[in-house]
Amino acid sequence: MAKKINVKLILELRDAGMSRNGIASTRHMSRHSVSDVFHLADERGITYKDVHFLDEKDVYRMFYPDKFAVDDLYKDPDYEYIHQELRKTGVTLKLLWEEYKDKCLYTDSIPMGYTKFCEGYKDHVTVNKLTNHLENKPGVKTEVDWSGPTMSYVDTATGEVVTVYLFVATLPYSQYSYVEPTRDMKMDTFIRCHVRMYEFFGGVTTRLVSDNLKTGVVSHPREGEIILTADYEALGQHYMTAIMPTGVKKPKQKASVEGTVGKVATAIIAKLRNEVFYSFEDLKTAVSKKLYEFNHENFQKREGSRYESYLDEKEYMHELPALPYEIATWIYGRAVNLDFHVVFEKNRYSCPYQYARKTVDLRVTDTTVEIYYRDNRIATHNRFAAGRKNQYSTHPEDMPEQFKVGPWDDERIKNWASAIGPYTAKAINRIFDGVSIKEQGYNPSLAVLRLSKTYSEDRLETACEFAITKGIKKPRYHHLKSILAANQDKLYLESKKAEGPDDDSMGYLRGSDYYDQGGDN
Repeated sequence: MAKKINVKLILELRDAGMSRNGIASTRHMSRHSVSDVFHLADERGITYKDVHFLDEKDVYRMFYPDKFAVDDLYKDPDYEYIHQELRKTGVTLKLLWEEYKDKCLYTDSIPMGYTKFCEGYKDHVTVNKLTNHLENKPGVKTEVDWSGPTMSYVDTATGEVVTVYLFVATLPYSQYSYVEPTRDMKMDTFIRCHVRMYEFFGGVTTRLVSDNLKTGVVSHPREGEIILTADYEALGQHYMTAIMPTGVKKPKQKASVEGTVGKVATAIIAKLRNEVFYSFEDLKTAVSKKLYEFNHENFQKREGSRYESYLDEKEYMHELPALPYEIATWIYGRAVNLDFHVVFEKNRYSCPYQYARKTVDLRVTDTTVEIYYRDNRIATHNRFAAGRKNQYSTHPEDMPEQFKVGPWDDERIKNWASAIGPYTAKAINRIFDGVSIKEQGYNPSLAVLRLSKTYSEDRLETACEFAITKGIKKPRYHHLKSILAANQDKLYLESKKAEGPDDDSMGYLRGSDYYDQGGDN
C-alpha cells in the first residue's frame, strides 16, 4: 500500500498532549497533513478513544473516504516478492515496476505510478524492519583493507614486542567479515590473505573492492586505466572477479569494510587489549575466537546475525575454483639443454624435445614449475622439495620417439648384445649365467654394453672376442675397459689380418671355451 497519512498515530499523539508542530517535526510529517487531521477530528468530534480499537486502514477510511476509494482502485504490488527479487544481480525497482504494470494490464487492473510504487516499497521496508537491498546486493561485492589499529605479541626468545597487522574483509550485503593477523603487509602476505579469505567465505563475489595499496595497485590515474600489480591481476583472473580499487581518498566507496575496521577495533582488538600473547599462533587463535563471536552476535538494528545473513548470501556467490591461487615467481631466459631439460635449483625439468637449445621462461610456485615459450605454456611439473638436488622430472610425451622404450630387462639387454655381435652376446650370456637371479646381471651387463657408446660397437665386439679367446671366462666391464683403453683390441685385429685366412703355420688354436664344454662333446 502506498504512503498515506497515519491518522490513528496523529490522534494518539494529540491525545498524549503533543502539538501540531511537535507531531510534524518528530514524525517527519507534513504540518498541513497534521493540521488537516486535527481540523477533521474537531469537526466530527472524533478522539483517539473513539478509534483506538480500529485498524489504521479503517481510521483512514473514516477520515478520508474519497481518497481511500481512489487508492483502492490500484492493484497492490506484492512487496514481499519485490523485496526478494531485488537481491538478484541486475534487478531494479524500475524493472519490477514495469513487470508489475504489465501484469496489471494483463489482469485488467489499474497499476499505480512509479513514484507511488517506490514509496510503497519504502514503507514496506520500514514497517517490516527489513534491510533495503538497493545499495548492496548479495554476492556482488567483497571489500578488503588493512586495519589501522594493530596488535602485538612477545617473542619469548628475544623478549621483543612484535607488531601484528590485521587484514580485514567484508561482504557488504551480509556484513559477514574475515580478519587475519599477519606479521607484515608485503605483497605475498596480501595475496595469501585473499586466498584464505575466499576459502573462509566459501565462494567468490563478482567484484573485489580494495584500497589503493602499493601491494595491489601500480597506478590509479584520474583518467585512463587502473594498473594492478601482476600478482593482483592474476589473482582476479584466477577467481574470475573484477578488482575495482576505490578512488583516491574516497573511503565511502568501500564504506562497509571501513565500518568493519572500526567495529573490529572494538570487538577484537579492544576486547583482547589486556591479554599478553607469547606467540603469533596464540594471537591468531584468540582473534579467530573473537571473530566467530563478532559474526554470530545479533545485529542491533536488524534481525539475525552476520552469519545468518551470510548463509542467505552464499547461494548468490560463485563457486571457488578447483585449486586455490598460488603466488608465482617468474624466471626469464633459461636455456633448454640438448637433453630437452631445463635446470632449476639444481634439478631438471623436461619440455618437448623440439625446444632443445631454445630459451624459455619459468613460472615457479610453491608446488609447481611451469615452462613457457613465447608466452605459451609448454610443460608443467610438480616442484621438487627444497634440498633435493640432481633430480629429473621427465614427461614421456616430451621425449623423441627413439627414447620411448620400456624398462630394461634380460631379454632387451641380450637383444642389444646380439645386435652388436656374437662374442658380445656370449660375454653377456656368461654374466647372466653367473648370477643367482637375473636382476643381478642388469647393471654389469649394461656397463659392458655402454662401452659401445664410447669406443664403438665394432671395437667392443673385438674386445669381447679377444677376452674370450685369451681365456677370460666371464669378461666384465673392468676387463673390457682395460683392453679397449690399451688398444689391445686393435693389435689383436691387426694380428688376425696378418695371419690371413689360409695360413695354417700356427695350427688351429682352440679357445678355453672348447675345453670348458668338454671338447667336441
